[in-house]
Amino acid sequence: FGRIYVAHEGINAQLSVPLSGFEALRSYLYSIPELDGLRLNIAVDDDGKSFWVLKIKVREKIVADGITDAAFDMRNKGRYVNAEEFNALTSDADTIVIDMRNHYEYEVGHFEAAIEVPSDTFREQLPMAVDMMQANKEKNIIMYCTGGIRCEKASAFMLHQGFKNVFHLEGGIINYANTVKEKGLPNKFRGKNFVFDNRLGERISEEVIAQCHQCGEPADTHTNCRNEGCHLLFIQCEKC
Repeated sequence: FGRIYVAHEGINAQLSVPLSGFEALRSYLYSIPELDGLRLNIAVDDDGKSFWVLKIKVREKIVADGITDAAFDMRNKGRYVNAEEFNALTSDADTIVIDMRNHYEYEVGHFEAAIEVPSDTFREQLPMAVDMMQANKEKNIIMYCTGGIRCEKASAFMLHQGFKNVFHLEGGIINYANTVKEKGLPNKFRGKNFVFDNRLGERISEEVIAQCHQCGEPADTHTNCRNEGCHLLFIQCEKC
């Protein structure tokens, strides 16, 4: 089961696979020359409810970005940093960390001292991030997102706009969380990582940094309004 997007610029797949079939899937993927060695981000926190169907969609772009400049080149992207490098760079007070996710993702979890680009869409965020960082063109800027997809494009866009020291977290929050756990590194992510499947989130740290939108008590569980005329995504505690 899962959701697969196919576009000229690449493929983005989120899959739910029985554990007994995972190695067979990986072996098959790696038997395709273009996919050999592809990084697979394994879920941090799985309750078995991620996907119930398989959807494959053809899109103009993997992530809608609004970029129309023909000179923009995705191949000229920021430098990857792994979990250890991320921790080291963010120990420097002059390093700026930018969260390239939507506001509702940031609300339930983010890296320490990360800057939010308050927006509902990636298309809006790109020019906003450039404007917000104009006074910091010489500083180290690290961008991150859920699994690394949006930041491939975001870091390239920042370089295209004249920024010099642009980095992005390889594999995003998911790869970071797995790496710090595996290697016993300090975890600089606070709270929950929002995910775009039926789980709606995976626990990265035990901290609850958000509040219930109804009563204001600490909570970080997203739910969709049961009224089909509304269907608003919001945070609701168990009591409410």
